[in-house]
Amino acid sequence: MQKIEIQSEFRKEAGKGVARQLRMRGKIPAVLYGAGASTLLTMDPKDINKVLHSASGENTLITLQITGGAGEASRVAILRDFQRDPITGKVLHADLFEINMNEPIVIKVPVEVIGAVSVGVKEGGVLQHNLREMEIRCLPSLIPDHIQVDASALAIGESVHAKDIRLAEGIEVMTDPDQVVVSVAAPISEAKLEELLTAPKEVKEPEVLTKKEGEEAPKAEGERERPKPERPKRNPRRRGRKRKKRPRSKLLQEQGLGVRGQGPAKQKFITDPRPQTPGPVLLRSGS
Repeated sequence: MQKIEIQSEFRKEAGKGVARQLRMRGKIPAVLYGAGASTLLTMDPKDINKVLHSASGENTLITLQITGGAGEASRVAILRDFQRDPITGKVLHADLFEINMNEPIVIKVPVEVIGAVSVGVKEGGVLQHNLREMEIRCLPSLIPDHIQVDASALAIGESVHAKDIRLAEGIEVMTDPDQVVVSVAAPISEAKLEELLTAPKEVKEPEVLTKKEGEEAPKAEGERERPKPERPKRNPRRRGRKRKKRPRSKLLQEQGLGVRGQGPAKQKFITDPRPQTPGPVLLRSGS
C-alpha cells in the first residue's frame, strides 16, 4: 500500500462564496470526516491529482499534516470522494475519511487480469471481465493495490468466481462468493449474429380486460365491499311536469309595456255592455 503526505490548513468559514475565493487563489475546499465529526480544510488540488494518479488510486493512504487553528496535527485518511469541473476537469472539492491503523475497514479494490492468453481464447472464445472491483475487509496496512486473477487456464465455458480467489492472510472477501469475476464465452458465428440483428422484434399488444355483463370485477385480497350510495327519492307528482315559458313580448304586451323595436304596446279598450241612456235636455226660456 502506497502512502502520500499532503499539507493542508484548517478552515473556519464555509459556503459557496468562501469556496469561490479559495479556487481563485489556486486552492480547493476539503472536508475530513471521522470520529463523529467533520473538519473543514483547505488543500492544493495538485495533491489530490497526485493521489488519483498513484498506483493505489483512491485507496492510497494519506498522511495529512494540518496547520493553523489551535495548532498542528497529523491524521491518516483515505480519499472517499471528489468533484471535478465538467468542462475543465479540474478538481473542485475533496472528501477524506479518517481511519485508525489498528481497526479493519471495508473497501473496494480493482481487479486485474494477468497471465498469458487463455486456452479458450486460442480456440476462438471471448474473454469477459465481468467484475471490475471486489469488496474486501482488512487492516489499512494490508490493503492491496490490485487483486490479480490468472485467466490463462480458462477454456470455453469456464469462469473464475469470487470464492476461487486466494488473498493474503488477514484479508476477507466481502463480495458474493458466487459472483463471476472472469469468464470465457463461446464465440458467435456470423450467421447467428446476422440472424439476431435482422430478426424482427415481436411487439405484443397490451391485453385489455373486458368486463362481461352481469360479472363483477375481482376484488383484491383484504378489500372490503363498499356500500353503494343511495340516490334521493323524487316526488312522483313532480315527475313529468314541464313548466311552460311564455314569450317575453307577450308578457310585456299584457302589462301595457312596449317591446324594444316594436314601438308602444297597443292599448286595449274595454266597452261597457250595458246600454247607455241619453241625459236630460235643458231648454232656455224665451226660445
